[in-house]
Amino acid sequence: MIELKNIQKYFYKGEEREVHALKNINLKIAQGEFSVLTGSSGCGKTTLLNAIGLLDKVSSGEIYLDAKEIAHLSDEQKTNLRLNKMGFVFQAYNLIPVLSVKENIAFIMRLQGYKESDIDERVNELAELLEIKEKLDYLPSLLSGGQQQRVAVARAVATKPKIILADEPTANLDHKNSESLMEMMKQLNEKENITILFASHDDYVVKMAKRVIHLKDGEITEQ
Repeated sequence: MIELKNIQKYFYKGEEREVHALKNINLKIAQGEFSVLTGSSGCGKTTLLNAIGLLDKVSSGEIYLDAKEIAHLSDEQKTNLRLNKMGFVFQAYNLIPVLSVKENIAFIMRLQGYKESDIDERVNELAELLEIKEKLDYLPSLLSGGQQQRVAVARAVATKPKIILADEPTANLDHKNSESLMEMMKQLNEKENITILFASHDDYVVKMAKRVIHLKDGEITEQ
């Protein structure tokens, strides 16, 4: 489903190349995979995740989604592709503070023009699966960190995107909440065949993943 060919990423300071963040990355990810990018801090896993999610431009190379090259689309085309094909989960949750849990989960669905009846059905389905049904009318500030991350996951998967990209989703959670979140992500992967790709150095996330992709100094050392 996703293929990266010879991806390079440089960061510049002025005219000088300062960091070679990704080096000749070649990677294929199949539909329905449950995978993790791992390695020590600064190894390039977040940079690679951001490249796949079109949040950051690559310096060279090609990225394919369903056999269509996406790395060199226009900014508008990239925005539309992220909206319609991708879901994102970040360690900082990134919930909209003035919206209720229900409104946060429904946010992307409304952007895509779903009918209200379909939104209600999907929100309730996910809230039950992620055990936050009794919190639907709450504002994010009234939730625990674990509950906020569940809302972020629900929002990310609400439209049944092709792929979920999760950057250190357990970083701000205790072990119990990390386990709970990973079990729920696993259920979503198996139940809805959503491809899930984590960037994490959390041992529990690595243990739960079906495929582990190791990075070191911007290069894939094992996959």
